[in-house]
Amino acid sequence: MFAKAPVPGQVKTRLADGIGSEEAAVLYRQLLEQTVARAVASGLAPVELQVTPDKRHPSFTTLADRYAIPITLQTGGDLGQRMAAALRSALQDSDFVLLIGTDCPAMDEDYLLAACELLDKGADAVVGPAEDGGYVLIGLRRFDARLFNDIPWSSGQVMDTTRERLRSLGWRWEELPALWDLDRPEDLLRWQRETRLLTPVGFASPTATRRRPPTGWGERSEPHRSTALSFNANTSFQPDPEESPNEPHPSR
Repeated sequence: MFAKAPVPGQVKTRLADGIGSEEAAVLYRQLLEQTVARAVASGLAPVELQVTPDKRHPSFTTLADRYAIPITLQTGGDLGQRMAAALRSALQDSDFVLLIGTDCPAMDEDYLLAACELLDKGADAVVGPAEDGGYVLIGLRRFDARLFNDIPWSSGQVMDTTRERLRSLGWRWEELPALWDLDRPEDLLRWQRETRLLTPVGFASPTATRRRPPTGWGERSEPHRSTALSFNANTSFQPDPEESPNEPHPSR
């Protein structure tokens, strides 16, 4: 999870235009914890949170203590380079890896399980498209930096460009149903309407009932090394031009 510290004025800037920077930062923190909680509760694989600029921020240390997950610093330059570094590193110790974001409230444990099962069955890649033209999830069994180089991250062409790259690589990939991410005031209304929640989301306990891993995992000697879940806070993988170009954020 490439997460920024939930500092007012530095996260969810377009959402803040409608609800204020303080409330936007609170919402960002809620979405961050919701995503971590769901991933941990799924029991599918180890979860790693990659952060910036300082892994000692209280929000990050709280998550590390509450869910027993490692917190590491992001590495690389632009968004594509950071994503590539995270995926390449995780694949050194795993059969496959998922990279997801934190501002997609519609993404649940079943969505993660579906992605893992597709990769477990042999797909080279799996992608979860976003309604805005980006994607909310990418999973890989193999790595190639061309999937992340020279991608128009600030546009709605991210998914189309990624499909072209996958096609040119000759990979077999699968796509999950398109989801939406929470970037604008109207997205917040949609979230409240669809979940009937007007108060902070109730977070799953790390000790909640866990999902069944993909078929065949029980036969492996080290089932939790077969997959890594890596999380990126910019769900649609489109940076906000209003924010720092050095930090990845979706277009709001």
